[in-house]
Amino acid sequence: MSDACQSCGACCASFRVSFYWAETDTHPMGNVPAHLTRKVNDTYVCMQGTEQTPVRCIALQGEVGKSVGCQIYALRSSTCREFAAGSDICNQARQKIGLAPIVAD
Repeated sequence: MSDACQSCGACCASFRVSFYWAETDTHPMGNVPAHLTRKVNDTYVCMQGTEQTPVRCIALQGEVGKSVGCQIYALRSSTCREFAAGSDICNQARQKIGLAPIVAD
């Protein structure tokens, strides 16, 4: 399924990617580069570009639906780590950009 993700990127161009602020590198245990985030409230931040319309995460590189990658993949938030390729919400995002659903094995 990771191959499908590298040619998709629909999730990165469909949803606000929000997570607890302490996942950013402003916290000693955080990884996500804080300069790529925006404050949502006192508890949460989101990836820049996902708080607006049209949605496109600042870390997304490439052309959605063709060939994409995440420039901070190793440092991505729990929201991204937990997103499941082939899940209902994944397939909804894929449908929005005209891609067929991923069918789980």
